Amino acid sequence: MIPARIPRPALVRVRGRSMLPTFREGDVLLVLRGPAPRPGRAHVVHLPPEPGGRPRPLSVKRVTGRDPDDPSRWWLDSDNPSEGVTSFDVGSVADTDVEAVVVARVWRGRLGRDRTSDF
Repeated sequence: MIPARIPRPALVRVRGRSMLPTFREGDVLLVLRGPAPRPGRAHVVHLPPEPGGRPRPLSVKRVTGRDPDDPSRWWLDSDNPSEGVTSFDVGSVADTDVEAVVVARVWRGRLGRDRTSDF
């Protein structure tokens, strides 16, 4: 018998403008770690490293569906077409790179006013 993935709640703070207008800098999101990715929903994801191997921070991105060239991987997009790293830039990601699904925004941040640490 395969053990079920038990969802674990967490709070994350949005950094950057790639998910505008849906989420903005400083928003606090309730996420569930553990469930399978859900196409069409925003998720917390690990993006592939930058050229040269430097790791990227965790990111909030929209999972749009399976990669048409590799159905074992997920395609990511941002809600702001003028900003953000997407699968068009870095390719698709594995199931293990999708950390959590966004359930709700629990606090609306103020642009440029929040100085707390990243999630």
